[in-house]
Amino acid sequence: MTTSKDHIIKSYDSELARLTGEIVRMGELAAAQLEAAIDVVERRDDRAANRVVANDDAIDTLEQEIGHDVIRLLALRAPMAGDLRNVFTALRIASDIERIGDYAANVAKRSIPLSMVAPIAPTRGLGLLAKLAAAEVRDVLSAYARQDAEQGYQVWKRDAELDEAYTGYFRQLLTYMMEDPRNITPCTHLLFMAKNIERIGDHATNIAENLWYQVYGEPLDKQRDKRDLTSNPEMPRLGG
Repeated sequence: MTTSKDHIIKSYDSELARLTGEIVRMGELAAAQLEAAIDVVERRDDRAANRVVANDDAIDTLEQEIGHDVIRLLALRAPMAGDLRNVFTALRIASDIERIGDYAANVAKRSIPLSMVAPIAPTRGLGLLAKLAAAEVRDVLSAYARQDAEQGYQVWKRDAELDEAYTGYFRQLLTYMMEDPRNITPCTHLLFMAKNIERIGDHATNIAENLWYQVYGEPLDKQRDKRDLTSNPEMPRLGG
């Protein structure tokens, strides 16, 4: 016999599953947005870049819808303890995904002035960074969908690879600028774009940390291996 309490629990579980599905869909949009941004960089297509930038509105709209769903869950279900963690984690992860979408849109915006100057070889390196970042986003969202905190933790550790690749790319761009002042303008755009991609990886690690808290009820109390050395005083400088 199904009781009123059973019905309430099933209804709550159904709403939470729908919320999780919305977040995963939002994350997939953000990862696809990054890949589209890199595509327009490689094709030097300013019209397509403007379309990528405009598509960021869809991610913003989804975040707003998720926010409304969270408020409704809080008001109607009054979740406690672990259930409350589930709801607040969803809100925080949605915020991280929204920022990922913003960074992807920023890459597309930068591609427009970049397409107006002569192409340079290092532009191809941006694709590797984006591939690493998009994989992080998709893998951590897969972990979130399955509530697999350990898989999320593996993604969290893997961000060191993106940091290392970003540092190497940063050095490459500095070298190009020092060798020929004509490279300064395109390389400056690429530096900003690369930093946006590196920040996408940081937001993927935020999602992993929130997932860990959601599952275990405590912060991920570990020291992450950060390999972004671009602020190191020994990094070569222009004119040095």
